[in-house]
Amino acid sequence: MPKSRIHLIIKGRVQGVFFRANTQKHAEKLNLEGWVKNLPDGNVEVVAEGEKEKIKDFISFCRKGPSSARVDDIDIRWEDYTGEFKSFSIRY
Repeated sequence: MPKSRIHLIIKGRVQGVFFRANTQKHAEKLNLEGWVKNLPDGNVEVVAEGEKEKIKDFISFCRKGPSSARVDDIDIRWEDYTGEFKSFSIRY
């Protein structure tokens, strides 16, 4: 199964609503590696690597987020897989 990498910027009401924790939990369920962090502008940034089909499932999750979030827009950049991560973490 080919591996892929995405870089997301998620916009909306995505901070203070457990977005990072839920994103990490979903990524781990899909066996993805990478990280998620809050940005100073109120958006959330995500880098994730793994099997392409699982990445697509992950993007679908990120379009909605947890029930208390409101995702207005999501910038998606597909990048070259690097294999640099061993787990999925929350960055601060």
